[in-house]
This record gives sequence, structure tokens and C-alpha cells, in this order.
Amino acid sequence: MGRYSQKSVYLRKMKILVTGANGQLGKALKAAITMYQTLDIFIFADRTQLDISQTKHIQSYLDRYPVDAIVNCAAYTSVDQAECERESADQINHLSVKQLAVIAHYRRIKLVHISTDYVFDGSSSIPYTEDQKAYPLSVYGASKRQGEQAIENIMDHNALIIRTSWMYSEYGKNFVKTILELGLKKSQIDVIDDQIGTPTYALDLAHVIIIIIQSQYFRQASFITQLYHYANQESCSWHEFAQTIFQMANINCEAIPITTSQYRLPASRPVYSVLNTDKIKKDFNLEIPKWKISLKKCIDRLR
Repeated sequence: MGRYSQKSVYLRKMKILVTGANGQLGKALKAAITMYQTLDIFIFADRTQLDISQTKHIQSYLDRYPVDAIVNCAAYTSVDQAECERESADQINHLSVKQLAVIAHYRRIKLVHISTDYVFDGSSSIPYTEDQKAYPLSVYGASKRQGEQAIENIMDHNALIIRTSWMYSEYGKNFVKTILELGLKKSQIDVIDDQIGTPTYALDLAHVIIIIIQSQYFRQASFITQLYHYANQESCSWHEFAQTIFQMANINCEAIPITTSQYRLPASRPVYSVLNTDKIKKDFNLEIPKWKISLKKCIDRLR
């Protein structure tokens, strides 16, 4: 995972609620906390335990289980399906996030929220910084951007938004697991070669979230709401990503490069969505692993 370090001072023990506990990042966080000696108490809630689309449900849950911080991993992530399920995407990625922000602000709870590189239109040719204008191309991207804006408008303090990209892990459905499954069934597959981004290992992001939560900087009462980018280092196309997966897993399947126009999908994607991670590295003293190093660790674990 590379070196994760920061100057950490425990101000006091915290109770931290993780929503979306059954998703990739929720499960990665559950795995990551076992690697830390911490006095903090983590509470993991899936949708059956806490439906963030219901304001009364959130309020009653927090009445029963008061917490100091919330890490919101709950999200609608079906990029193409969102094009025909606009209301569902908006409810989970925007309106529910707005409700969480209102409640967190009222109860003085710190909020960490996860967003996406798909808030950008891909017109850049250099990695996107946090202060660049967002222009989503899809319903999914727009709903995630509206969620970000809701937090920024409601919580001028005590919130932290992390945009990430091309996330994969040992858990759930994701590109790495899909490619591995296809590679065992087929001799060749078509993979898009003209979209550039950065694969991000969920376990790496989970470690960074824990580091942030444990930092004196985040725990200060006057923490001003911040937006950060986090992804593994270096970039590639989906085609190179797939080729590398096959090589590392010793799978004899050929990845055939195709263009986006040859593989029509309901939702538009940015052709370039590499994230500049200088800000988060500087503020939390991080060294972020290159994507190939983290991918190898994930594939080894899947084996």
C-alpha cells in the first residue's frame, strides 16, 4: 500500500458511523481498521439498518447510536442505469446526502463523503485539481456533483469530500473482478482504449480515510469544509488496465482495443478524468502507491 503516515494526535475517542457498509468501500474500511491500533469505535450500517433516503430513519438511528463522525459510503453507482433511473440516482446521491449534511450540521457531527471523477467532462489534458469547474456528462455524475454542492452549501465547517476514480476491490462487482471472470471464459474481449483515468484500490482509500479521521487537522473544532482528490498514482486506459489484470493473473486472454464510439453505452463518460492528488498528499503527509502496485496486491488477495 506504500507508506501511509501523518502526524496524528488523538484529541479524544470518537464514534464513527460508516454508511453503505455492504459496498466496496464500506467492506474495505471494515478490513482496514483491523490494521490499526485505535480507541475509536466504528459502527457499520448497511441499507437494511440505516436507509439514508429516509430523514426520520437517520434521526432515529442517531438518537439510538450517537456518533461524532459519519463516513458516507452509500451511493447509487450504476452509471448507465442512472440514465433511466434519474430519480433513484438523485435521491441517493443528492437528496439523501443533503439530508445527512443538514442533520450532521445540526448535531455537530463531522462528515466524510465520497464522490467521483465523473463530475468532470474530460476536456482537460492534465490531471484535474479540486478548484477546476465540474461539468458532469451523465445523470450519475450530475447527481454526485449535486451531493457535493449540498454539503458545501450546508456545512461550511466539519465536512470533507473525497473524489476518487475507477474504484475496484476484492468485494462486490467491479472492473477487476469482471475482467478476471471474462478472461477465464473467453480467448479475447473488447476493451475501450480512448478513456484515460486512474484505477484506485478501495483498501488504499480506506486507509487514507482512517488517517484523515485520526488526524488532529480533521478533528479540530474549526475544521473548514474541504474538497480533496484521491486516486492511486499514474494513469492508463481501460484497455491497459485490462491487459495488466490478465498479465498479473497469468490469464491467457487477449484484450482488443476499441474506441468509445464502437462500444455504445447509455451514459457518457469523460475521455480524461485523471485526478491531481497533490492537495491531499500535502495536507495529510501521504505517499500514494502507483496503481499497478496496488492492483497486484488485490489480485494476489483474490487468488
